[in-house]
Amino acid sequence: MNVRDSEAAGALLAAAGHVRATSEDAADLVIVNTCSVRGKAEDKALGKLGLLCATKRDRPNRIVGVMGCMAQRLGDGLFAKVPGLDFAVGTRRSGAIPRLVARVQAGETHIREISSPDETPDVPDAHAESGFAAFVTILLGCNRRCAYCIVPDVRGPEYSRPAREVLAEVAALARHGVREVTLLGQSVMRYGAANAVWDESGPPSPGGYDEPFARLLEAVCAVPGILRVRFTSGHPSGCTGQLVRAMSTLPQVCHHLHLPVQSGSDRVLVRMRRGYTREDYLGAVCRLRAAMPDFALTTDVIVGFPGETEEDFEATRSLMREADFDNAFIFKYSPRPGTPAAAWKDDVPEAEKMRRNQVLLEDQDVRGLAANERLVGTIQEVLVEGPSLRNAKRWSGRSPGNKIVVFDPRPGLQSGEPARVRIIRPAPQTLYGELTD
Repeated sequence: MNVRDSEAAGALLAAAGHVRATSEDAADLVIVNTCSVRGKAEDKALGKLGLLCATKRDRPNRIVGVMGCMAQRLGDGLFAKVPGLDFAVGTRRSGAIPRLVARVQAGETHIREISSPDETPDVPDAHAESGFAAFVTILLGCNRRCAYCIVPDVRGPEYSRPAREVLAEVAALARHGVREVTLLGQSVMRYGAANAVWDESGPPSPGGYDEPFARLLEAVCAVPGILRVRFTSGHPSGCTGQLVRAMSTLPQVCHHLHLPVQSGSDRVLVRMRRGYTREDYLGAVCRLRAAMPDFALTTDVIVGFPGETEEDFEATRSLMREADFDNAFIFKYSPRPGTPAAAWKDDVPEAEKMRRNQVLLEDQDVRGLAANERLVGTIQEVLVEGPSLRNAKRWSGRSPGNKIVVFDPRPGLQSGEPARVRIIRPAPQTLYGELTD
């Protein structure tokens, strides 16, 4: 989501006449896009902003701004923490950035634009004109109020963009060569739950979908030129029969889902206010796998949540074995100001959090390698991205299951092309293969 927000800000500035700098040192304007999900992310952003503002002693005309969740959370307090900061813009006002930059150029400073919870968000549809894959925001904010999460406070309540806006944006991207879109929302399957998104005078769903999100998936898949559709992030309650049917029958929808679990202990899940049980989560996984034998599953897990015992941790460990995740992003619990969990004693020692984190990472490496070994000999249709980050002589792309596939290119191969790759060697998080005819 932050990658998408940064892209939109850059595209808006380019449309206003600004030119992207070749490096940070060369830039006359630098904007730091911030995250508040963990304390470490805010600490790094504050440190970066301090360093940037210090350069203004030698470059007094340099403009330094901040956008995103930390700007929304701290507001005016940012200017006290970061002397020399020119402007701060909150999560639902990023479309105002070119106007704020113009005001700073005209001599103003310490400008703040923060959104209020009851206003309709400003959702820019600007994109950089490059690449074959794009992110499209369909839902902003979150209404779930998990005990550890600051997102509802900094991103506001749920707001789903009208379907016609989303489809117009996807169609424009397709006309400019985009072949894969990822639909974004903090709890993306709740698209259309908080406000109406479909003009019911329009044509009915060909597949008979009446759930707003399933209906949107169907409509996005019908946009000419779109070869692949992904979405993130999911919630077990959204894995309805219509969603499973849409994923398994619409050819463009990738058979991969990022479905955060956070814990495998029912006791901890209740304290986290996640709204499901261990059984609910595993039931959703079973429905998805029954409909899609090639389904790939990734997740998020928090270790060291307040009150998490060794028994709770082992319950998480066993759920991860049972769910058989293809990959998992594992985080140590970090208290966030203003959340219910921040008032509870952070009683799991840091060393124990680190141990639990490392145990799950080691487990996942074994599980990820086993999952990828099962793909050896299969042919994966890869959407080519270009030269591999680690070896420019080799190229890479992603499979429908969102796995990175590395292979030797052939003359004339272009980024954005689909290519068939036979898998010959696995690694825990990467597949290696050879192009087929």
